[in-house]
Amino acid sequence: MVKISLCMIVKNEEEVLRQCLDSVNAICDEIIIVDTGSTDDTKQIASEYTEKVMDFKWIDDFSAARNFAFKQAASDYILWLDADDILKEEDQKKLKKLKEELDASVDAVSMLYHIAFDEFDNPTFSYRRNRLVKRERNFTWIGPVHEYLEVSGNIISSDIAVTHRKADKSDVKAINDRNLKIYEKRLEQGEEFSPRDLFYYANELKDHHLFQKAVIYYREFLATKKGWVEDEIRACINMAECYRLLGNAEKEIEALVLSITYDVPRPEVSCRIGDLYKEKHLFQKAIIWYRLATDVELDDSQGFQQHGYSTWYPHLQLCVCYWQLGEKKLAQKHNQKAKHYHPNNPQVQYNERFFKEYKGE
Repeated sequence: MVKISLCMIVKNEEEVLRQCLDSVNAICDEIIIVDTGSTDDTKQIASEYTEKVMDFKWIDDFSAARNFAFKQAASDYILWLDADDILKEEDQKKLKKLKEELDASVDAVSMLYHIAFDEFDNPTFSYRRNRLVKRERNFTWIGPVHEYLEVSGNIISSDIAVTHRKADKSDVKAINDRNLKIYEKRLEQGEEFSPRDLFYYANELKDHHLFQKAVIYYREFLATKKGWVEDEIRACINMAECYRLLGNAEKEIEALVLSITYDVPRPEVSCRIGDLYKEKHLFQKAIIWYRLATDVELDDSQGFQQHGYSTWYPHLQLCVCYWQLGEKKLAQKHNQKAKHYHPNNPQVQYNERFFKEYKGE
């Protein structure tokens, strides 16, 4: 059976660190916590789980901190988590099983990352990350902000999921501003951004409501033609959202259609185009796009997955469109399909009551 070192970087995580470590403490053979300047009880909490709590002077570089943490590991494999991540009980069992059965020829294991949830705690937004890597391969983190772990070799995909469980924190804005400021400082120093930097800088600008500037950097990113295809598609979607918030519907649909040049229409793209037609009361055209959203099949290796756009949401909109076209039975049929995925949705429930009253029940 292989041994696992958990490597984490933390700062002011007293509200969430214990739940993270409790979820993996019994599985990991070694825990390494690298603190980048906490002023709360983070280090004290960490010391309850491990003697290997180390300081790292913050230099505006997440990769530098993560690589330092990785260098402290001594086990066969390294697992990395953020302080606001946990493994649910079922995923803890899966990780234990993986640990017992993992072949030494495996260089890295990707796991699902669930970051948004519905009222039943079902994931609504997920993607994959390489979470467990062979220590002797010396894989390194790249990028000062929105860093990524560059891996190669024999990589397997597991059904283990890491669940994001962020607490409400008063300094969330400051943390977000920190990333934006790091990017702007690098630009001021004349640094040339990589395609990945351009994409994530545009995301930061969008999150800070600097929509016009965000569009400029999304277009610059796409012009490199060197990005990951899922980032290129996401750039188009995000750019469309910027245009929507700027009140430019023509440019919004242009950006959505642009995404289709990179791959088959993602359900989110289809639904957003459907929404634009529905808003104009062009229901037949809207139906084409909503139906497409339900028909396209994507596996979980294809980047970001927002499950609602391929399940309840398009069916709910199809219900509205068919009703407006006088197709009452089809409207009810699609509301039932939406209910299957999202039974407590207020609009689904409203529609159901409406249909009963319509029938005179």
